[in-house]
Amino acid sequence: MSALVTGDAVVLGLRPARLPSRALALLIDMAVAWAAYLIVSFALLLATASLDDAAQAAIAVALFVLVLVGAPIAVETLTHGRSLGKVACGLRVVRDDGGPIRFRHALVRGAMGVVEILLTFGVVACIASLVSGRGRRIGDVFAGTLVVRERVPAGRAAAVPPPPPWLMGRFSGLDLSGVPDALWLAVRQYLTRMGQLDAQVSWTMAVRLADDLVARTGAPAPAGVPPAAYLAAVMAERQARDARRTFGAPQGAAHVPAAPGWIAAPPHKPSATAPFSSAPATSAPSTSTQSGPSAATQEPAPEPDIRSGTGFVPPA
Repeated sequence: MSALVTGDAVVLGLRPARLPSRALALLIDMAVAWAAYLIVSFALLLATASLDDAAQAAIAVALFVLVLVGAPIAVETLTHGRSLGKVACGLRVVRDDGGPIRFRHALVRGAMGVVEILLTFGVVACIASLVSGRGRRIGDVFAGTLVVRERVPAGRAAAVPPPPPWLMGRFSGLDLSGVPDALWLAVRQYLTRMGQLDAQVSWTMAVRLADDLVARTGAPAPAGVPPAAYLAAVMAERQARDARRTFGAPQGAAHVPAAPGWIAAPPHKPSATAPFSSAPATSAPSTSTQSGPSAATQEPAPEPDIRSGTGFVPPA
């Protein structure tokens, strides 16, 4: 399984499509395209029977380019990488970082497809796909794209746990433009596998990733927020922005239900503190004086065990 991050940030661990499924999808697409080409050609042949040979040749070339080259480019652009054959086979074209493709990606793939698919009957594309470790043809290499499988069996794809409710939307003003894709990928891999790690190892990795994220964003981490919860909250903000940019969702982060075991703490104002310490720390009991005749000391909330995958807190 390939470690990829989708632009809409929905699925982690997308699997690259191999030659058999890609070939079947291509056969479906080519059958539809050639059928449309023959139908339109026959109709134009009847309509332009009175024209001379040069005009008919020009129309034939334009029809070839529009139907067999332009139409697939337009379909992949409008559907974000899902042609009819790919929908039937459960495939999608994505960028190298897992994001949705745009017109320039589809244009490069379509232009290269003329040589490696149409003119060579798919021989060059098959050879390139067999040689590539991720099943990419030459058009994918030049366009920076990858064909992946969307249909993942239940239980195979790991989901990123949502942050606690009191952190939702807290990082809406954070500048994420300086965070590289490699760091996003590392954060997502950690969040999906932290329940399988040793508590000490998980805490150390969370601290390191949180420090890297703080260094890239240029904003200090909020005080009192565990590093793993900070990572989950920033990742949720990035997912919301990608969803708005891709699908035109309304502004504002959508409500995401909290994962079991999150400690619902009231929101507090972030303070300018140093990045997370590399050593595990345990929270000391905080006291608050209430107005009135009685004053009580509030005990800290119990810390769930990180090994059970129910929360992001330092080990005891």
